[in-house]
Amino acid sequence: MLSTPNGAALRQARHLLIERGEAPPAELVGPAVARSWRRCLAAGLAPVGRLPEAPQLDGFQFARAAERQQELVAHARPVMEYLHAQTRDSGSMVILADDRGVLLQTLGDADFLGRAERVALMRGASWHERHRGTNAIGTALAEACPVVVHGAEHYLERNGFLTCAAATVTAPDGRLLGVLDISGDQRGRHPHTFGLVRAAAQMIENRLFDARHGEALRLRFHPLAEGIGTVAEGVVALSDDGWIVGANPAGLGLLGLSPADLGATPIARVLRLQAAELVDWDRRRGGEAMPARHRGGARLFVRVEPGRAARRVVVPATTSAPPAPADALAALDGGDARLRAAIDKARRVLDKPIALLLLGETGAGKELFAQACHASGPRRGKPFVAVNCATLPEHLIEAELFGHAPGAFTGARKEGSPGRIRAADGGTLFLDEIGDMPPAQQARLLRVLQEREVVPVGGGRPVPVDFVLICATHRDLKAEMAAGRFRADLYYRINGLALTLPPLRERGDFAALTARLLADIAPGRDIGLDPAVAAAFAAHAWPGNLRQLANALRTACALLDADETRIGWRHLPDDLAAELQQPAPRAPVEAAPAGENLQALSEAAMARAIVASRGNMSEAARRLGISRNTLYRRMRRGAGTVPPAPTLPA
Repeated sequence: MLSTPNGAALRQARHLLIERGEAPPAELVGPAVARSWRRCLAAGLAPVGRLPEAPQLDGFQFARAAERQQELVAHARPVMEYLHAQTRDSGSMVILADDRGVLLQTLGDADFLGRAERVALMRGASWHERHRGTNAIGTALAEACPVVVHGAEHYLERNGFLTCAAATVTAPDGRLLGVLDISGDQRGRHPHTFGLVRAAAQMIENRLFDARHGEALRLRFHPLAEGIGTVAEGVVALSDDGWIVGANPAGLGLLGLSPADLGATPIARVLRLQAAELVDWDRRRGGEAMPARHRGGARLFVRVEPGRAARRVVVPATTSAPPAPADALAALDGGDARLRAAIDKARRVLDKPIALLLLGETGAGKELFAQACHASGPRRGKPFVAVNCATLPEHLIEAELFGHAPGAFTGARKEGSPGRIRAADGGTLFLDEIGDMPPAQQARLLRVLQEREVVPVGGGRPVPVDFVLICATHRDLKAEMAAGRFRADLYYRINGLALTLPPLRERGDFAALTARLLADIAPGRDIGLDPAVAAAFAAHAWPGNLRQLANALRTACALLDADETRIGWRHLPDDLAAELQQPAPRAPVEAAPAGENLQALSEAAMARAIVASRGNMSEAARRLGISRNTLYRRMRRGAGTVPPAPTLPA
C-alpha cells in the first residue's frame, strides 16, 4: 500500500521532480511512490508537457487481449458489477486491467466517464507505468501489491485530478493475472475505497480458484472458525497423494508458502495432519471446522471440501475397480501430470467458442486428443472432420477445404463439392499440421474464421458455417512467423488455448498407457508384456511416440500364438528388438553401503539412475519406475542434487 504524504511534502517532491528532474527521497512521498517515480524517470517520461504516444489497441488487438484473459474477465465481471453498485453516483469508475496494464473492462458513472476518456482511461488503453507514469494500475503491477495513488502522487501532472485504488488479482497457480481498480475525482476520495477494492479482488481470486479446482480435495481455513467462508479465508487444493497444487494468496500467506512451493509441498509439511485424516474427518463430521496446527505452531481451523481426488485417497486397495471414465477425455488420463493438466484445461473450454491449438511432437496423440475433445463436448453428436494439411497437394488443398463450384477447374467434379469446412458445419473441424498450410490458403482460412462463411472455389454465394476449430502442429509456429512462413494474424486467431502434449518418453503413465493400448488392440485377451520387454519399453526413447508404440504392440499381438498372452522379444519387429536390446553406455557407480537408512538408499538410487541416464531426468524416472514429477519431488524433499552427466568415451 502507498502511504499518502502531507501536502507540503508532496509539493516539495514535485518541485524536485519538475524543476530539477530528480526523484524525491522516500521521506517526502513514501517508498513505493519514490521507487515508481525513479522508474518513470529512467523510462524517459516527462511529468509535464505532451505525453509520448501510448499504446491504444485497435478492435482486433483488443479482441485478442480479451480472449487471452477470458477466464479472468468472466469471473471478474459479476464482482465489478457488484462493486459498481456500491460506488454508484460517487463520480468514479471500476476498471479491470490485464497483466500488461491494458484496460479490459470499465464500468462507471456517466458524469466521470467523459473526463476519464480525455486521459485515455478507457478500454484498450495501456496504463503500464512506462506509458502513463505512476498510477494505481501500473504501479500495482510493478510493485505486485495493492496500492493507492492520490492526486499529485501521479507522476504525470495531467492525471493529478484522479484518486485511484487498485489491487492485484492472482491465479491459483500464483501467476499475476491483472488488476482491479477504482478511479475517481481526487476531490471525492473516500477512505474505505481501498478496503473495498481489495476485498473485491479477493472475491475474484476465490471465484477463479473454485473454477480451476472445483473437483479437487479443497481445504478452506482461517485462524478463526468464523473466518471460513469469508473473503479473508485461505484455500488450497490437494492432489491425489496430498500435495498442494493450488492456493489463493491468503492461503499461501497463512501457510507461509510462496507460489514456487505449489506442486512441491505436501500438506503434511505445513500442517500437522495427513490428507487421509482430512478425508476421514469430513466423512465423520462433514462441514464442521477441524482444529489444526501449522508446523510453526499457529492454530488454524480447517473445513474440508472433498472432490474426486478425495475419494481416490481413501479407496482401499482391496475394493473393486473404479467406474468407467465419464467421457473420452477422462479415458485418456492414465495418471501423467502434464497430460492431466492439458485435459483439465481443455475440458473447461469445450462449451465455449475458443479455438484449441495442440502442440507436440509427431505421433504424440494430437488427433486422438482432438477426437476426445469433440466426443466430450456439446457437439459430440455432430461431424468431426479431420484434414491433414501436410498431406494434401498444394494445388488441391484450396478446393478440398473450401469446396468448389461445378467445373471450377480441370478435373473438378461436375456436380461441385461442398468442401471439408462445410462438412464440419455444426461440429468440429480439426486441421492437423496447420504449420504446413501454404500462405495463400492461410489467408483464405483467416477470412473464413473472421467472417464465419465460406465461398467455394470458382465463385458462388457465401455459405455460413458454424464449427469448433482445433488445430495441431509439431512446428514452432512463432519461429515460422518470424521466418515469414506463417501469418501472425492467423496464429492469434487459432491460438485461443494452446496445449502442449508431452512426448511418450516424458510421460509418467507409460505402464497404464501400454495396458490400455493392448486392451484396445486385443480386447478380452488379457495380453501383457514380458518383464524384460516391459523394462526395455519403459527405458526406450520412442522417437515415433504413441504412433510407434501402438504399431509395435499391434504387430506383436499379430505374432502371438492363439494360446500366448505375453509379448516377448520374438514377437517384436527385428529393428525394434535390436534397438531395445542394445546396451546403453554404463557409468561407474559406487555400491550403497549396507548400513544406510531408507532415505539414504533412496537418494543413492536416484543419483545412480541420473548418472546412468546421463542427466536425462525422464529416463532416470523410468529406470526407477516412478514419474518424472515424483523424482523431482523426492529430490526436493531430500538434499539430493542432479549429478553431472558422465563423460563418455568418443
